[in-house]
Amino acid sequence: MGHDHHHHHSGEGHIATAFFLNLGFTIIEFIGGFLTNSVAIQSDALHDAGDTASLGLAWYFQRLSKKGGNSKYTFGYKRFNTLGAITTGVILVVGSIYILTEAIPRIFSPEETHVEGMMGLAILGVIVNGIAVWRMRKGGKSLNEEMISWHLLEDVLGWVAVLIGSIVMYFFELPWIDPLLSILITIFILRGVLKNLWKASQIILQASPADIDVEKVKEVLEKIKGVDNAHHLHLWTLDGEANMLSAHIVTDGNQKVVELKNIKKAIYESIGDHFHIDHITLEFETEGECGEDSTFCK
Repeated sequence: MGHDHHHHHSGEGHIATAFFLNLGFTIIEFIGGFLTNSVAIQSDALHDAGDTASLGLAWYFQRLSKKGGNSKYTFGYKRFNTLGAITTGVILVVGSIYILTEAIPRIFSPEETHVEGMMGLAILGVIVNGIAVWRMRKGGKSLNEEMISWHLLEDVLGWVAVLIGSIVMYFFELPWIDPLLSILITIFILRGVLKNLWKASQIILQASPADIDVEKVKEVLEKIKGVDNAHHLHLWTLDGEANMLSAHIVTDGNQKVVELKNIKKAIYESIGDHFHIDHITLEFETEGECGEDSTFCK
């Protein structure tokens, strides 16, 4: 059996900075949304609260994911990032549904809002969330970080929309614009969240990474000198970033140990780097070793 590792690192500091920026602004936003009576701001505050939870979980899980394997988690703690992404996604979906139930009735019975306050919060929101996005974009690319990064970017776009809406309401008596913006922002958020939840579910269900063609991997393996056949290929990802492969490699049975070592090295070089596979486990067998009634190779 052989194995190989490639390690990915991401910036804990970027997540920490984004967390504290988001936490502080979320508190300001909840207070401002209440004082201005803006459901759009209140909806974004709830979304920001979800983002703050995401950042907190990401920060914690980022530290946790650095732990190596042990007797309980033999592959290490990387999948805790995916757990964080799922938890955050569920929080945001529930929150978004709640906001829709609040905002839709206001379309038909709009309430007055404090437009100047909305405008000030929107400007502050664009600045704070813009800094957080910039910091997160410099970090890693795990699914949890990707979800957070997109959420923060959506925050920026949401605040731009609130700013435009508050400017329009400053000059025109159109209070229904506020709940309409809330609905549009929430739908936009839901779309991104559900997309990332689907990705997370594929990881948990151990689906093959979307960017790796299993048949192509098999084709490359069988072109390597000394490999007669490759089967029982299992390809999955721990967190959307660290990819794993196990395979049975059939040889003619005449290779010496040093020759098998060369075959393993060729596989690591051909498969590991080209397909971005971090951990490869191989089992060598000879032609006819695994019959139809054999359980050894299944």
